[in-house]
Amino acid sequence: MAMHVVLIVEVEGLKNREVFEKHLKKEGFTPITGEEFAYEGDTSTHLFSTRAFVLEVTEKGLKKSGFDACKIMFQVGENPMEAYVYNLEKESYEEVKL
Repeated sequence: MAMHVVLIVEVEGLKNREVFEKHLKKEGFTPITGEEFAYEGDTSTHLFSTRAFVLEVTEKGLKKSGFDACKIMFQVGENPMEAYVYNLEKESYEEVKL
């Protein structure tokens, strides 16, 4: 059963948006019309696999295009997800504690 995924990206200093969005599109995320840095797609994998996929896809896209800072938030189906901030020193996402 496929679930809808919504991804919101808050990025600072993105060097090449075209490269970033081309990578997301290749991985199955399309821009949401009328929304800035918001994307959607579908998944049929387990919630934890989807989380890992979203983190990996956005990280690769950011590294390909260059950036200064990034936070993401996404939702899978009716499951609200955690927010993450990218730690440039560790080169990985960290969950944002609310």
